[in-house]
Amino acid sequence: MARGSEFAQEVCTLCARICKACAEECAKHEAQHCQDCAQACTRCAEACSQMAA
Repeated sequence: MARGSEFAQEVCTLCARICKACAEECAKHEAQHCQDCAQACTRCAEACSQMAA
């Protein structure tokens, strides 16, 4: 991104999709570490989506 890569938007979009999928899967489980993971992945997905815009 810092050097203006033509692939930066695609990479950020893919990262957002991956993190969203991880969040959805982890949220299905009651264990605290899974819930913590889901929250972290949701934050990551939001950050990547913002960078992709």
